[in-house]
Amino acid sequence: MQMRSLLYSLALAALGVGMAVPVQGQNGPVPIDRQDCAYSDAPGSAGTAPSRIAAGSYLSAHHACLFADYRTAADRYALALTEDPRNPVLMERAAMAYLGLGQVDRAVAAARQLAERSGSNSVAGMVLLAEAFKRGDFQRVLEVLESDGQETLIDGLLVAWAKLGQGRMSEALESFEATVASQGMEVFGLMHKALAQTLVGDYEGAEAILSDLDRRGELGREGIVAFAQVLNQLGRGSEALDLLERSFGGALDPKVERLKSQLVEEDVAGFDAVRNATDGAAEVYLHIANLLQMDGSVRAHHILKYSRVAEYLNPDNVDAMLLSADLLVMLNRYELATETYNRVPRDHHSFTTAEIGRADALRASGRTEAAVEVLERLVEVEPQAANVRIALGHTLRGLERYDMATDAYDAAVALYEEAGKEPSWRLYFVRGITHEREGRWEQAEADFRGALELEPGAPDVLNYLGYSLVEMGINLDEALAMIEEAVAARPEAYYIIDSLGWAHYRMGRYEEAVMNLERAVELGPVDPVVNDHLGDAYWAVGRRFEAEFQWRRALSFDPEEEDARRIRRKLDIGLDAVLEEESVSSLEPVVKDG
Repeated sequence: MQMRSLLYSLALAALGVGMAVPVQGQNGPVPIDRQDCAYSDAPGSAGTAPSRIAAGSYLSAHHACLFADYRTAADRYALALTEDPRNPVLMERAAMAYLGLGQVDRAVAAARQLAERSGSNSVAGMVLLAEAFKRGDFQRVLEVLESDGQETLIDGLLVAWAKLGQGRMSEALESFEATVASQGMEVFGLMHKALAQTLVGDYEGAEAILSDLDRRGELGREGIVAFAQVLNQLGRGSEALDLLERSFGGALDPKVERLKSQLVEEDVAGFDAVRNATDGAAEVYLHIANLLQMDGSVRAHHILKYSRVAEYLNPDNVDAMLLSADLLVMLNRYELATETYNRVPRDHHSFTTAEIGRADALRASGRTEAAVEVLERLVEVEPQAANVRIALGHTLRGLERYDMATDAYDAAVALYEEAGKEPSWRLYFVRGITHEREGRWEQAEADFRGALELEPGAPDVLNYLGYSLVEMGINLDEALAMIEEAVAARPEAYYIIDSLGWAHYRMGRYEEAVMNLERAVELGPVDPVVNDHLGDAYWAVGRRFEAEFQWRRALSFDPEEEDARRIRRKLDIGLDAVLEEESVSSLEPVVKDG
């Protein structure tokens, strides 16, 4: 945790940014922090306001930047630069927009001008450093690092890779060791030292480092894959296979699946984690991007700059492409995400992952039929891939085609069973949802309980099963206990607190229902179902005016049409009369045996 925190801080410092909640969501554009699109007089940042001539283009670009619309921002900043060509603010923002687009070559020109105008600048330094690595001009890399003045902890790694690129291996190893000795950087430095040793054929040295990190439990996914490849190079394929089985079990991603197949077939494949010093620098940026994403409190568009530089330095690095695409989805830039997913070669082992991501981006952008078409084609190409069937099921479930979604989930379960593997509890959970929506409660309940056998205490399963039992008025004591357990696990989840309040309502415990439903509305103020439930609870305790207010609020949040008709009826004649129409004689609790 200490290393991750330090890397997180240094990465932000390198771009002169601060912390914020990550930009996410799939319900339209989500604005990023205004500070990230504004000019600043802070050290390392351009600080001259645009001229009046360029103000219109600048404001248009600024607005686009607020919503991570990199294409529009880049065009508008470029236009503003034609009107105010010596303005460092415009140069900096143009370079940042080009980085977001993944057009690092175009960012270079703006960065050069910016460096000339502003001297030390974090954005210009990052771009120019990447460009020097890309050209293999390692002397220039060292000069940029020396003149940049930022002195972040990753500088030592980049210096080491540059020296390796110059053939100065002994000096490179010294630089790696210096990084290892830095506070919080030991694991990061050791990993890169091991990668560097593979480039000069010192697999024994790399094995010693990676073996020690493995014993300490400090190898991440990529480190484990690299360790397995190193063991394979040393003719220790069975040990590599054991490592993969121990580390990943049955949950294999495409890259690990391919490596496992090579090991089973005793195929001593080449080491492909890094091929040269520039690839090593790409890994530095990719590792930072992955760490920042895991941190969970860094803006997605800042992480994107690192993954884009990693792509630029190593255009064959599919992991960097996939991370960039995922970040663009988080930023609601679905077109750019789709373009990035499309760059993954069809013969690459991660092509299926990329196609599933592309389908998700299409669905999130509203092109649901196109998403279904992508996945149906993928099923034909990869008929034995359970994850493709699951992705298709998720998409169909979102379209409320529950019978077709169930068929897709059934096919995925069958594939797991054919392979002798246990399906994930999540697969049983989502299939239970489609069974429930189809009105097939016996099958739904079996799936929900099966999911809980595999993952006892899973809050979403407990909540869904408990709420369903409450709605049917059966096994209410068990249902209440399930929901209370889910609330204890996720005390800030408004939809689970709503379930608890509704269970109290259905059991006739109206005061408790009001208390919990008020809390649910506080946490989820625009959910129509929660507001509707609170209105019913208010009515039950005699707070009729407040009940009508909540029902009107529920209507304002676009409920399902059937729910909307019932809410309007309650406003017309009151809840008691509605219940009588529905053959429910009173507000007495609905309790059934069983």
